[in-house]
Amino acid sequence: MSITLEHVKYIYSPGTAYEKQALRDVSLEIPQGQFAGIIGHTGSGKSTLIQHLNGLMKATSGKILYDGKNIYEEGYDMRILRSQVGLVFQYPEHQLFEVDVLSDVCFGPRNQGLPQEECERRAKEALDLVGFPEKYYRQSPFELSGGQKRRVAIAGVLAMRPKVLVLDEPTAGLDPKGRDEILDQVERLHKETGMTVILVSHSMEDVARYVERIIVLNRGEKMLDGTPREVFRHYKELEKVGLAAPQVTYVMHELKERGFDLPPDATTIKEAADEIMRSFQ
Repeated sequence: MSITLEHVKYIYSPGTAYEKQALRDVSLEIPQGQFAGIIGHTGSGKSTLIQHLNGLMKATSGKILYDGKNIYEEGYDMRILRSQVGLVFQYPEHQLFEVDVLSDVCFGPRNQGLPQEECERRAKEALDLVGFPEKYYRQSPFELSGGQKRRVAIAGVLAMRPKVLVLDEPTAGLDPKGRDEILDQVERLHKETGMTVILVSHSMEDVARYVERIIVLNRGEKMLDGTPREVFRHYKELEKVGLAAPQVTYVMHELKERGFDLPPDATTIKEAADEIMRSFQ
């Protein structure tokens, strides 16, 4: 169930004074089961790109293939695509609207035409996957904390059993504890279900810690694409486009410059600690 983009371009308001090219000839493939991160400064095209993945936006030119099939071909069922590629927007709790948590998570499966019993079964399974306590199932979603609302919103997408989960800044506005809890749950989901996860984030620490591949966008183009170590080796290039490497990467470079025999491209605290301990053995 891979997603492939071939020479995708997108122009906002073409032929008007407000015309703006948001995506410029983007080609990439995200294979089934990968945990990928997308980073870029504000206006780089991140949100525009991910809204193409389940057909919410249609490319001005180019192709998008899901499981090898062009989603723009005549007769392609976008409803099936959107049930397979689940998109969680930034501040998804603003989309909560039902009287209680369980009803809200049931909304997606109900729209898929499933009977109420199956909707509730899927909703409870999804809520369990995101670590949401059963005692709050009948509580109004508006009475929950920010982190709990975020879990409910993610569960609402998971209840439709997508093959791909796309998260647009899922930790925006959360405190560090809430941020770690959400991303730890997403990582657990990825490992336990084999689901493809695409994470859009402004936090270099988060993408370095959780993802296996980073795609960097700049002015609507793919600038870099590789593992966290490969991408953050180019930290000086990233700085030129308003990005950076994780703080620990800068620390390791500083230690290297001061004469310590250490590889400078560690991207997480654990990697750095392991390298430092190894140097003293």
